[in-house]
Amino acid sequence: MEPPIRTGSGPGRSWGLAFPRIARRSRPDFHTKHEEVVMVRTVHRSKKRVILALLAVFTFAGGGIAFAYWTSTGTGAGAAKTGTSTLFTIIGQTPVGTIAPGNAGQTVGFTVTNPSGSPQYLTAVTVALAGPTGTPWVPPTGCLIADYTATITTAPPAGDILAGDSVTGTATVTLANTEANQNPCKGADVPLYFTAT
Repeated sequence: MEPPIRTGSGPGRSWGLAFPRIARRSRPDFHTKHEEVVMVRTVHRSKKRVILALLAVFTFAGGGIAFAYWTSTGTGAGAAKTGTSTLFTIIGQTPVGTIAPGNAGQTVGFTVTNPSGSPQYLTAVTVALAGPTGTPWVPPTGCLIADYTATITTAPPAGDILAGDSVTGTATVTLANTEANQNPCKGADVPLYFTAT
């Protein structure tokens, strides 16, 4: 509290004490305070509603993730390869008989084998007087190749040969009897070249 102030009323005045005036505080307006409280509560409720709404969104979203899935499309490529045929294997057997001018000649058995892993069709087998590479045979000097004949006398059956199976046949080699001296042909080795189709 502030100290009192002396005051007077002029000559012959009497002195007294004067106290400073204290400003009276105005009473708060009841309506204004009430409006502030209502606004605070409204803002607080609004925030609470926003938080609850966000929680609800996160709850539903989180619950949906466990069951959600993506769909998509795609393409791919692959390849397959068709096999090829495998050559037949033909092996000649030991000759039987003798080659001489004008006689029955000599027979040679042979075997045709399918070495592939699947059936293959055999049409026919032919034979020629030729070496292992198919090069025509050149007889000794004075011996004529034209005097010799090689033929398939027993042909293997045409048809499928199963994988790993074989069929057999026979070839015959003869020497024609001519008026010429055929002594240069004595003891000559005659090569045979078989072809399977």
